[in-house]
Amino acid sequence: FANTAWAFATAGVEAPRFFDAIAKAAQSRLGEFNPQDFANTAWAIAAARVDAPGLFDAIAVAAQPRLGHFSTQNLANTAWAFACCDWKKPEFFVALADVTAERLDSLSHKNLSQLYLVSLHFRVEWPEASFPLSQYHRRLKSAYQHLESQPSRLQRDVAVALDRVGWTHVFEYVTAEGLSLDMAQPATKRAVEADGPWHFLKNPVSNTYVENGATRFKSRLLRRLGWDVVHVPFFEWDRLETPA
Repeated sequence: FANTAWAFATAGVEAPRFFDAIAKAAQSRLGEFNPQDFANTAWAIAAARVDAPGLFDAIAVAAQPRLGHFSTQNLANTAWAFACCDWKKPEFFVALADVTAERLDSLSHKNLSQLYLVSLHFRVEWPEASFPLSQYHRRLKSAYQHLESQPSRLQRDVAVALDRVGWTHVFEYVTAEGLSLDMAQPATKRAVEADGPWHFLKNPVSNTYVENGATRFKSRLLRRLGWDVVHVPFFEWDRLETPA
């Protein structure tokens, strides 16, 4: 289950019936899972933006007593998955962070970047609560910003079009929280994101696209931080540029 789900999610495939079946089947077999199975399943379901609260409830209960046996990558992937799916119970995040904080030096930049988003999710949802990774905020934020991608041609083309219609903006604006926005008006907290193929899951049957879990996660964080963001998907932009 876990490896198959991970493979489909990594490939960016939209297959809601498949992932729903995986989620239901996995929930009844969690007793057979090892730490990597927990992490891969949670990550895949979140990345594929599947609504599976029952599965995440069950994973939290089954995995928490075994977190000490998770690798650092398993911990980071699990924490990111629960934040990505907008998990509303802080206790499991605190348990994950407690174990992770003890091994922070062995995490990769990618895992530290994931944990920054988890930390930001926790701070937005429970601003008065204590989070074990808060003391490493600068380090996690630095790792996240280090891995931010460079501007794409799509982003530059959309920026030029916005200039032409008089929508003045800051190109590649970074919020106080470290989240990058392709084009933004900081004073009004309005922004435009030019979303390339890596922001989407593709349905191989209908040849249609939906936002993947990571993109939806970032969008949710921005909304809760007060930003009004308009998205320009690459496939809609391509249609505008293609002569009829």
